Amino acid sequence: MQWEEINEENRITKLASQPAREGECLLTWQWPKEVGAVYVYSFESGSEEPPEQLAPHQLKLFTREEYKASGGYRERMEYIGMRGYRIFPCVMKDGRVAPYRQTGTDNTIRVSAGKARIRYSIKYGGRLFGKYKSAKIQLFCEIPVPQEALCYVKKEGGHPAGRQDGTAYPFRRDFEAGTQTLPEIEIGKHDFLRLFFTDSRYGDVYELIQE
Repeated sequence: MQWEEINEENRITKLASQPAREGECLLTWQWPKEVGAVYVYSFESGSEEPPEQLAPHQLKLFTREEYKASGGYRERMEYIGMRGYRIFPCVMKDGRVAPYRQTGTDNTIRVSAGKARIRYSIKYGGRLFGKYKSAKIQLFCEIPVPQEALCYVKKEGGHPAGRQDGTAYPFRRDFEAGTQTLPEIEIGKHDFLRLFFTDSRYGDVYELIQE
């Protein structure tokens, strides 16, 4: 695919998203006067590829006439979390559609489709005068969650306030959708546990709720 260098007159501006209704994303923008079509590129948040590396199947051609008929660009939100969109203006050249290489922030936006909830509870047990106690973690996941998304943190003398507030431990398997109870963990009598995301980017996709 051959990309054209962008000029000021053909830049997409004022890209915005409207509140989602019935699971649909609506994007609007200011069309340059001489631009009759655009390529819409959608990507997972944080994984945008540069224009030169995009394959034709990653771009959707959308005309000004379609935009007018629909009141913007509409797409079903068949995903959870954040998704990015970039609009590339196009021009006809030698009988083909040629996109302009427009980077920057004017023609890109992130849209949220909502977060999948992860609910969890921790129950402790053990003998009253023992040195150790057991901890049982139960989770309910609305959708499958990869093991690398979560960790549990152990802290002596109080509940951890964050991932760095104690000793963090990884999980050894992915979490299925639905309710699941993890094997008991033996910890010190004065230890407490909490779950946290291993990286803040997972907070764009999931909502972690302690019950």
